[in-house]
Amino acid sequence: MRSISCGRVVLGGSGVLFGGIALLWRDPATWQNLRHIWSLPLGVNLGAGIMAAQIAGGFGVLYPRTVRPASAVLCLVYLCFSLACIPDIIAAANLYDKFGGSFFLFLSLFFGSLAVFASAEQDQSKAALFGRGARLGLGVCSISFALGQGLLLRQTAGAVPKWIPPGQMFWAIATTAAFALAAGAMLSNRHARLAVRLLTLMVGLFGGLVWAPLLTLSPREHFLWSELAETLLVTGAAWSIGDLKHL
Repeated sequence: MRSISCGRVVLGGSGVLFGGIALLWRDPATWQNLRHIWSLPLGVNLGAGIMAAQIAGGFGVLYPRTVRPASAVLCLVYLCFSLACIPDIIAAANLYDKFGGSFFLFLSLFFGSLAVFASAEQDQSKAALFGRGARLGLGVCSISFALGQGLLLRQTAGAVPKWIPPGQMFWAIATTAAFALAAGAMLSNRHARLAVRLLTLMVGLFGGLVWAPLLTLSPREHFLWSELAETLLVTGAAWSIGDLKHL
């Protein structure tokens, strides 16, 4: 029996988590940019349906028999999530959204789901094509991640735990540079697998060192649950791309 990649487990599990809290807490702190879905005709029901589809897809990618259709469902879900962020890009409410921060965050989940789909593809030429698309897509998203942190460097530094040496600003600059270098490696396909794996580790540490401790201190803050779930989703997406046979 083929073993299930750890990346797929993290992507699927965090998808179930995010969908679950979104259905449980239907508030802007949890949904954030995705709240724009509510303004569409029958938007509340549509949003609930998309979140339910995310939960089903998250469970589905954990099983070999359902991984292919489930990953296709997740691709569609995260494409919808990305499109829901366009109003904030147009309104340019803040620098992060002005440069497509949330749009590219959810788009990275699309490419992670595409990688899972590629891993289940029997045709090796198609699997290689999908894998290449996932790598290049994550590279483009990493450019946005670098821009988002670079434009909001003080806010990024403020999120770094103070106890980590040598200092908050050091890690803000270092992680911003790391996103930029990872983007270059993935887009040029030079040491791309190493770049994806290091990116996975870095984002995973964001969840473990930043959001998890904050959530432990304030477990009733819905925003923190949402941020942790999204961070784990990006971790799973990058991990799934790094696990691909063809990059």
